[in-house]
Amino acid sequence: MNPAAAVDSTPRARDQLTRGQEYALAVTVAIVTANAYYIHPIIGEVAASFGVSEARIGIVPALNQLALALGIFLLLPLGDRYSNRSLCIIFVTLQSLFMLGMALAEDFALFTAASTFLGFVTIAPYLIPAFASKRVAPDRLGQVTALLTVGVIFGILVARVGAGVVAERFGWRAVYWCAFALMAAVTLALPVAMKSEGRAAKNSAGSYGTLLASVFALAKGNRDMMISAIIQGLNFATFTATWLALALHLTSPELGYGVDTVGYLAGLAAVSIVTTPRLGRLADRIGARKARVMAACVSAAGLALLYPLGWSVWGIVVPLVVVNMVGPTIDVTGRMTFLSLEPAIRTRLTTVYIVIMFLGGALGSLLGPAIYDWGGWAGTSALLVALSLGVVSLSACAFLAGRRG
Repeated sequence: MNPAAAVDSTPRARDQLTRGQEYALAVTVAIVTANAYYIHPIIGEVAASFGVSEARIGIVPALNQLALALGIFLLLPLGDRYSNRSLCIIFVTLQSLFMLGMALAEDFALFTAASTFLGFVTIAPYLIPAFASKRVAPDRLGQVTALLTVGVIFGILVARVGAGVVAERFGWRAVYWCAFALMAAVTLALPVAMKSEGRAAKNSAGSYGTLLASVFALAKGNRDMMISAIIQGLNFATFTATWLALALHLTSPELGYGVDTVGYLAGLAAVSIVTTPRLGRLADRIGARKARVMAACVSAAGLALLYPLGWSVWGIVVPLVVVNMVGPTIDVTGRMTFLSLEPAIRTRLTTVYIVIMFLGGALGSLLGPAIYDWGGWAGTSALLVALSLGVVSLSACAFLAGRRG
């Protein structure tokens, strides 16, 4: 082994991130992640503005999720060869331009295209943790990783609450103008928030083609990761289908709530910021697979309450709180099943996991509005229960297989 490769992994003091930079990166992750979720509470208004059906509008978030999955697969491996800082600056700049395109689009096809390309270049939330891991002391890696994770949750939360409130008062286009302003600010601030990586910027991990090919080989050889990815794909499909259909249901003539109400309900996701770390510690004690089965069962029970309680804004609070309490834990425990493997392959395993997760999100984005358009709230509730039972069944099978192993 080359002695130069065996040096202490602690970065030099002048290379370490300051606390201010750590928080700036967390804010960046929040703003960049939020872009995919603004449409959740306002999907009905966007559909009405462009004169498209409730089934057809689901194409917008679905293509965004599909493009995000493709972008992660094709672009994320570049982080093993080029500066994470440079890549983040380039792709965040492109995101800002596509967000501007969504705000300006007067045609549904152009709006959809801008949203799709926006999804394709959204890889900064997955590059920033890799950048930060090289710029913090090992004994602070967990703290900084947790801070960035909270940034993701907070970004989703603010996007869904803020979009509903802003759209109710100023129209849905104002949401995307606000988002563009935030992205422009991030683009200007990012070069300062991310220190130069210097000589550590590049990685001799082989050619780009070799990296892509190795992803398939690793996926084929890691059954546990694939099962966890499929479980999270179904879980994320449930998440997207729930919120897109819920936005249509609450703003329908039958119930007559405004999009701000949808946004306020999205704020219930804040409960996951409190419960996820605690349930993560429980998973450390009892095992990831067992904790995942428990979380999946609780989530399925909550989703089963959506139909009987889903006819008033107060009744629907109960199942939404239950689902938001445990939903992210299914993801956390899924990652725990393979992140204990060899460090050299974790990034590529995570790539496969995230790609499959967003493919699930695309499926939910298509099914949620389409099933609501076809079968109303009853059809949507049946879909969500079916997806949740799939999560429970696969989680139970993985747990039993782990015990036998």
